[in-house]
Amino acid sequence: MSYIGRTPTNAALTAADLADGIVSTDKIAADAVTGAQLADDAVNSEHYTDGSIDTAHLADGQVTTAKLATAVFTGATDIGADIADADLFLLDDGAGGTIRKTAASRLKTYAGGGDLVHLNTSTGSDVSSIDINGHFTSDYDHYKLVYTVYAATGNTDTMVRIMQGGSVITATNYWFSGNAWYYDGSTSQSSSAVGFNGNYIGIASTDNTANAQYPTTGEMLLSNPLSTTHNTTITTNSIGYNSGSPPNAIRTWNYAGTYISTTATSGISFGYIGGNINGTIRLYGMKNS
Repeated sequence: MSYIGRTPTNAALTAADLADGIVSTDKIAADAVTGAQLADDAVNSEHYTDGSIDTAHLADGQVTTAKLATAVFTGATDIGADIADADLFLLDDGAGGTIRKTAASRLKTYAGGGDLVHLNTSTGSDVSSIDINGHFTSDYDHYKLVYTVYAATGNTDTMVRIMQGGSVITATNYWFSGNAWYYDGSTSQSSSAVGFNGNYIGIASTDNTANAQYPTTGEMLLSNPLSTTHNTTITTNSIGYNSGSPPNAIRTWNYAGTYISTTATSGISFGYIGGNINGTIRLYGMKNS
């Protein structure tokens, strides 16, 4: 710009010299506006680019439960299956604010319902045997089984066999002995049953009913199934009825038996000497501590 006479003295441009709204974004250099030029709480979330906030820009501990949508849990897809040992849960470790994961298998040791931990339920309807296999672990030395069974054909012995490697063992290495009581309202009598080097362990003697209303019900203590030093042993207490139709006498049985072997036991099989079995058997681990 040309001047007549002397060049005017330079004067600084102030905000008062600028008309409102004449500075466009094109006149602002890139990165020229810093946080120092922004008033507190001046930028609203409507100006954020969608998806632009990454975890690096969230301070630790800043996402609270109040910021979580209800649908984080209620809107998730259902697992669609039983909870398995490998499933994971999040928890506050020691109530100190440290979030950690834990496998569902650990819940058994914390919320197992006292000293017994339910491990399996097996059922059968007119089958050759009801087997419980693959549930013995090093977590337990002793197990309790609770059973309600009845025969497809009456007047036969209830028996069990062990399993090794998933197969029922029928070798003649079983020993057992037991006592029974019978009472029909007038006659009371006792009897005994034994087996030595046989191919099963008896838990209720001949004269069982095949009536679903009158099953043989009892409990079994099974010890040392995984030991390669001790034999696997069982003791049982059962109640049942005679084979009348309907039954007219009650029977009780107390039996103990063992399988002579130092091979680990993987399971146990319930059945009858003559015919098929019906019923339900539940397996519980007994805590070692």
